[in-house]
Amino acid sequence: MRHSQPKLTLVGAGPGDPDLLTIKGAKAIADADVVLYDALVNKQLLEEYVPKKAKKIFVGKRKGIHAYSQDEINQLIVDNAFESGHVVRLKGGDPFIFGRGTEEIDYVESFGIPTEVVPGISSSVAVPAYQGISLTKRKIAESFWVVTGTTSERKLSNDIYHAAQSTATVVVLMGMSKLHQIVSIFQQENKGDCPVAIIQNGTTEIEKLGVGTINSIEKVVEEKELSSPAIIVIGEVVRESHKLKHFYEEVISISHQI
Repeated sequence: MRHSQPKLTLVGAGPGDPDLLTIKGAKAIADADVVLYDALVNKQLLEEYVPKKAKKIFVGKRKGIHAYSQDEINQLIVDNAFESGHVVRLKGGDPFIFGRGTEEIDYVESFGIPTEVVPGISSSVAVPAYQGISLTKRKIAESFWVVTGTTSERKLSNDIYHAAQSTATVVVLMGMSKLHQIVSIFQQENKGDCPVAIIQNGTTEIEKLGVGTINSIEKVVEEKELSSPAIIVIGEVVRESHKLKHFYEEVISISHQI
C-alpha cells in the first residue's frame, strides 16, 4: 500500500563522515518510504535516519561489480515511487558531482513524478580539507579542477591533459586505476616534483593517507597498499597543508643531504 504521493528526493550523503550529512538531507531520509542507497553511503545513516517501516535497497557500484545497471536503478525509482510513495535516492558526496543525478531526475520526471534535490558535501572538497589541504590559497593556487579519472567509456578523462598544464590544484575522483597514466601526463609537463596526496576512505574511521610527489606517489601507493575509493590531490597546496608540511620539509631536507 502506498503511504504517500509518488515523489523522488535526491540526497547527497556527504563524503563518509555521518556527521557531514546536511540537516535537510536527514529530514528527507526520515520522511522516506523507500531508500535506494549507494556503496559509498555510510551505513550509520541508514541505521539512524531511515524509518523502520521504510524499505532499503542497495544499488551500489564497485569497480567491475554492479548490483544494478543505471537503467535498472532508474526503473526501480519509478516503480517504488508508484508503489510506495516517497523514494529517497541516497548518493555519496553530492549527487551532481559525477553522481549521474541528472540522468535519474530526467527519467523520473518523464513519468510525471515530482523531484527534489538536497545537495551534499562533495568529497572533492571535504576529503582534502580533513587533511588541512585548502584547494585554493592566495599566491599558491587561484583555482582548482575536479576531474573524473574514469569516464563512462572506462577511459581517462581528456581534461587531465589540460589540468596538468595549468597551475591550478587538480582533484581526481575515481582515478586510482588510472594513476600510472596520470603520473605520466604530469611528468610530461615537467611536474615530477609536484606534491601529491592520496586519501582513501576520506573522513571516515578507516581513512588512509599517502603523500609524495608525482615521481614518488606510485611507490607510496604500493607501500601503503592504497586503493579505491580514494581521492588524488595534485598541487602545491598539498605542501602547504599544516598537517602535511612536516613531511615535505623532511623530503626537502633529505634531498639537500644527498
